[in-house]
Amino acid sequence: MRVRRLAAWTALPLAVTLGLAACGSGGDGGSGGSDSSVVSIQIAEPKHLVPTNTTETSGSQVIAGLFSPLVDYDAQNKPYEVAAQSITSSDNKVWTIKIKDGFTFHNGEKVTSQNYINAWNYGAYAPNGQDTNPFFEKIAGYADLQDKAPKAKEMSGLKKVDDLTFTVTLSEPYIDFKTTLGYNAFFPMPDAAFSAPGVLKDSYEQAPIGQGPFKMKGTWQHDSKIDVERYDAYPGEKPKVKNIEFRIYQQLTAAYADVLADNLDVLPTIPTESLSTAPSDLGDRYKTSPMSSFQFLAFPTFDKDYSNPDVRKAISMAIDRDEITKSVFKGSQTSARSFVAPVLPGYREDTAGKAAEFNPTEAKKLYQAAGGPAKIVISYNGDGGHKDWVDATVNQLKANLGVDAVGSVEPKFADLLTKVEKKTPVGAFRMGWVMDYPTMEDYLGPLYSTNGSSNYYGYSNPEFDKLVKEGSAAKTQDEAIAKYQQAEDILAKEMPVIPLRFGENVFGHSSKVKNVEMDLFQRVNLVKIEAAS
Repeated sequence: MRVRRLAAWTALPLAVTLGLAACGSGGDGGSGGSDSSVVSIQIAEPKHLVPTNTTETSGSQVIAGLFSPLVDYDAQNKPYEVAAQSITSSDNKVWTIKIKDGFTFHNGEKVTSQNYINAWNYGAYAPNGQDTNPFFEKIAGYADLQDKAPKAKEMSGLKKVDDLTFTVTLSEPYIDFKTTLGYNAFFPMPDAAFSAPGVLKDSYEQAPIGQGPFKMKGTWQHDSKIDVERYDAYPGEKPKVKNIEFRIYQQLTAAYADVLADNLDVLPTIPTESLSTAPSDLGDRYKTSPMSSFQFLAFPTFDKDYSNPDVRKAISMAIDRDEITKSVFKGSQTSARSFVAPVLPGYREDTAGKAAEFNPTEAKKLYQAAGGPAKIVISYNGDGGHKDWVDATVNQLKANLGVDAVGSVEPKFADLLTKVEKKTPVGAFRMGWVMDYPTMEDYLGPLYSTNGSSNYYGYSNPEFDKLVKEGSAAKTQDEAIAKYQQAEDILAKEMPVIPLRFGENVFGHSSKVKNVEMDLFQRVNLVKIEAAS
């Protein structure tokens, strides 16, 4: 099962995803302090730092500096070439990718088309257990790399043409393939990453070698920090700062205190406890921007307590989204009653209909008639600032459904993910999503398809799967959106998850930096940020 960009924090606004993040410099804090030569950015402890195994926001923030994508996205969310010179296809099935000459890895290796082929085959080979594995499923030959004893180690759909060109043949046409190539699963890896063909060195993840604007400075200091420095041979836009320290925090409140004291330079997510005072605390250092986050409550649909859609609908109707958005998030997020984010083409308001309307009287009737459980447990990660809204939610469920309801905390987002992956009983559980790439399919396929990368809840509907597949194979964007919208309508009827909130980036920075920008994927723009004069 693959995982995409899941998000650990609460006030994150938008791209899963699939993030995660303490006080000061390491673990629970650290030495504090900052100087103009090093810009410090708060993250959580990443789950992984290998491109084909990185699916949460903190890890993706780090490798976004270490690697350069084939494409990025403009203001209209359309892909444009970065490490790619061109990406073309006449039939949406056979794609030719030409990479730009001049890119080198941080160890001096020249970047070639073979580096992409090697990295993608490594990610797709099932025994390697890479979290982004199903991102490659549309490439011809992917199926032969699956199972415990795969038939092959390389996808037949990847062919080298020359050092700067390779072709990708898909098993069927996919209109959005170029758009997907901005995701980190499609980064290249150098020859030095491998101890033998297809065998990644154990040490590589501790100091990943990329071809991006920054390179590792030392190794990953777990639960403390990750240091990177500018790679001067990078052929693209040069960063304005030389050194960045990704400082790992366990609690957002500690990070907030540090940014107020100028001991931390960038806090990508203001903790919910501080949202009401942050504008006055930070002044013009308090920022907001569009984001793609989607917060939702998920259910183990294979569990008899939650297998009835009416139980899930009743819980949804018993939650006053608008009140929680106002009281807990101080208006920094908006109530969600649809399954895809408003930043996307194809978004429609209120697709969940009555199931997402606050109606405690009808909710209680429906819940009792459907035989809902006497106790509702909502599991969440303690490193994500979720306690306040979970507490508010369980109090509403107690009052409106007449049941016992409690929150259950897991220390880290990675811990929660591990439990739900193993189907360890956790009750209902909070999830967040930050888009991997800007298409409706990215909010539908991975989260709800039968074999979706982040379908932790066991939801399966053959008609839904069929519509998503037809949307992917459509010849035009309008035709694709129409199919995706039909698929979303099925989710509205069955409510495998409860849409709760859409977010925006709500962040702050110290007085020592300027030009702090965050993108739709909840990542700080590491090239634009600079020291304040």
